[in-house]
Amino acid sequence: MAIVEVAAGLIRDGAGRYLIAQRAPGSHLAGLWEFPGGKRHAGETLEQCLRRELVEELGASFVVGERIATVHWDYPEKTVALHFYRCRLESGAIAPHAAQALAWVEPARLSDYDLPPPDRALIERLQAEG
Repeated sequence: MAIVEVAAGLIRDGAGRYLIAQRAPGSHLAGLWEFPGGKRHAGETLEQCLRRELVEELGASFVVGERIATVHWDYPEKTVALHFYRCRLESGAIAPHAAQALAWVEPARLSDYDLPPPDRALIERLQAEG
């Protein structure tokens, strides 16, 4: 079974809320919310992948910090290795560039959103951190 490497950014605002994005119609898991990021291309490091994906999705540059978790999840057609990194805005303004909805969500409210299982696996840890 194919393993897909994905990097996702944990981006917080000054009020401590996390940025999540809604998956576009017609995409895998369409309509669910997720931490922004995407699939690694051949030859990219996970950090390079995340920087590229965040520019493509959000139109801003980010500093990719520490990796705080990796979640492996088996779907019927593939296995996803989802790597979560803390990120902070470096330059530009955050805006949806991939036509997806964005939301800033307090850690305690993350479980109110319909997130894919690999993202949900991280919510408890983020809520414990506050």
